[in-house]
Amino acid sequence: MHRTNPRIPTNRRKCIAIIVAAIILQTLIIVVFGLIFLRVTTPKVRFSSVTVEKLTVNSTTPSFSIRLKGEVTVKNKNFGHFKFSDSEISVLYRGSAVGNAAVPGGRAGARSTKKLNVTVAAESKSGTTPNLRGDLNSGKIALTGQATLSGKIHLFKVIKKRKTATMDCRMDVNTKTRAVENLECN
Repeated sequence: MHRTNPRIPTNRRKCIAIIVAAIILQTLIIVVFGLIFLRVTTPKVRFSSVTVEKLTVNSTTPSFSIRLKGEVTVKNKNFGHFKFSDSEISVLYRGSAVGNAAVPGGRAGARSTKKLNVTVAAESKSGTTPNLRGDLNSGKIALTGQATLSGKIHLFKVIKKRKTATMDCRMDVNTKTRAVENLECN
């Protein structure tokens, strides 16, 4: 009777160890690639700068009319481009909409920032907000700019993830110097 040796020869053991190590290494590379390159984050939309082009203030019948020129940036940290559709920026005074402007659709490249120039005309109606007279007398009008950009992140022309970027910026317009102060975006 001939018995077979249950032990595996050393050449086969080395071969199996190399194959197992290669599979583990390949799995690790795929996981790292997925965590770094395929992670999709929401792009950030902000006012990078805002200037006053025109300002008219009437303190007898409390009202104002203002035209703001702003640079809106869409910062995309993803490894794929962000393609967004037409949208709108709203300007609010104490929670009430006083103006808006169109934001054209576009594309922010992979790991880059897209800059858009926007002009917003805003005006308050007399008697709509009770605090307007006090704000005009103090020389500062507190405004808020809000926008929502909806679009898709395109990764490697295969993966498409829908994302919505929002903007919420606060600013003070100094009626004496006709300048925008304290611009903060969240």
